[in-house]
Amino acid sequence: MTDAGRVTIERLVQLKRAGGKFSVLTCYDAAMARLMDASGLDVLLVGDTAAEVVLGLPSTRAIQPEVLIELTAAVRRGATRAMVLADLPFACRSGGTEATVEWVRRFIDCTGADAVKIEVTSGDVGLIEAATAAGLPTVAHLGLLPQAISDRSGYRAQGREAEAAARIIADAARFEQAGSRMLLLEAVASEVAAEVTARAGVPVIGCCAGPACDGTVVVLHDMIGLGGGHPPRSVRRYADLGALLGEAFAAYARDVREGRFPVEAEAIHMKSGEAERLAELLGRA
Repeated sequence: MTDAGRVTIERLVQLKRAGGKFSVLTCYDAAMARLMDASGLDVLLVGDTAAEVVLGLPSTRAIQPEVLIELTAAVRRGATRAMVLADLPFACRSGGTEATVEWVRRFIDCTGADAVKIEVTSGDVGLIEAATAAGLPTVAHLGLLPQAISDRSGYRAQGREAEAAARIIADAARFEQAGSRMLLLEAVASEVAAEVTARAGVPVIGCCAGPACDGTVVVLHDMIGLGGGHPPRSVRRYADLGALLGEAFAAYARDVREGRFPVEAEAIHMKSGEAERLAELLGRA
């Protein structure tokens, strides 16, 4: 999407109908959101991946809702054009449907996010229906569900067998019918993602799900080499900022240790004649 208008779900639907594609990238702060917004990115996902790449926690399940609310609000303040998509944390699912819907409402009301992404299984159709009835826009996350996995050994590709593929396709249709405004497929076989995308009337975002999806999302830290997460093999690295920043930090540390920074020429100085007046004042004291 190349024009300067605000990105909305409705515009993404129009783009899908026209055969266009859109970009999605995770974002966790206002400064990065401003850069992404100015660069023309379409959707900024404030993912629960912040648990690992920002907070250094062992899994995405560990982040608290209040923390992700603050991060989402920061991204919204930085992004004036891009759509902002909030991620509903694992902790928000500990109650029933009504409690979860209230968390969705809180995320939207407190952050200004355009929609909330929810990891769902076949039994969660009623949750999406309830959120839709409450006027809350949601994105159903299907396929690999990191919040349902206790350790990295459970991260496996989805839909590689026909029966499993058929379930994903059927679930996608049910969640669209329930009112989900978009779908997200994670680690789903490319053939299955293509089938879901072709059948769906709503935009489909792929995360390691092949080229047929309407949109594509990756984790920021994976694509620019900042580390802290678990980059899939299929993620393309566009820059190695980890190495670049490491060099800058090391140079700064050396300059400070060896007296090359700061220097008098770059320091703040008193106004002309004031140093002499200060000496007189100190002398009388």
